[in-house]
Amino acid sequence: MFPSPVPQMPAKNHLLSALPGGDYERLRPQLEPVEFTPGRVLYEIADRVRYVYFPTSGMLSLLSITKSGGIIEVAMVGNEGVVGIPAILRTNITPYRVMVQIEGRGVRIAADALSREFNRGERLQDVLLRYTHALLSQISQSAVCNYFHTVEQRLCRWLLVARDRVHSDEFRLTQEIISHMLGVPRTNVTMRASALQQKGLIRYSRGKISIIDPRGLERASCECYHMVKEELSSFLAA
Repeated sequence: MFPSPVPQMPAKNHLLSALPGGDYERLRPQLEPVEFTPGRVLYEIADRVRYVYFPTSGMLSLLSITKSGGIIEVAMVGNEGVVGIPAILRTNITPYRVMVQIEGRGVRIAADALSREFNRGERLQDVLLRYTHALLSQISQSAVCNYFHTVEQRLCRWLLVARDRVHSDEFRLTQEIISHMLGVPRTNVTMRASALQQKGLIRYSRGKISIIDPRGLERASCECYHMVKEELSSFLAA
């Protein structure tokens, strides 16, 4: 069965939507629709990037992993961004695992095809370079947050970022997934999630998280959430 055709203009990916019509039309014949199922690994560490993915919904996570198997998330990507940045950085080797955390959809393009368009030096190059800066800012802030802030603050930040990426107050995530994202045991996640629930900030049941009080969750989070959000908002507004 042949994949469904990609529409004349992308539905929801901000990077593709920022391209002039002619630039997008050059890419469109090479874009393939994809579905993101939770737990699907798009790249492992040291994989060569064969495809670059532009989500239109859902959420992807960039994960750093130790030799002993420890996992921690360093960035989250939704329809504001792209995964597969090494394809335009002359290395084409990914330094982290990329995994689907929240189901969604998107489009993909062969890495060499995107690289050729990037090398034209036009709008796509500008958009991807500015997004790379925003992504590096998110990764840098995650390192600060993971070292200096409490698990509860980090959980609040993580839930808020997930909310921004999926544009919904409700999403499905297991405690096991959250423990991997935060780099802490599941028991710690259980305790912190219960505390947030008792404060009336969230409701958590059978893997479904509902954010009840976003403003309260922001107050309980650390400053990292607003710093990353402002960086991303600045990028999207440009």
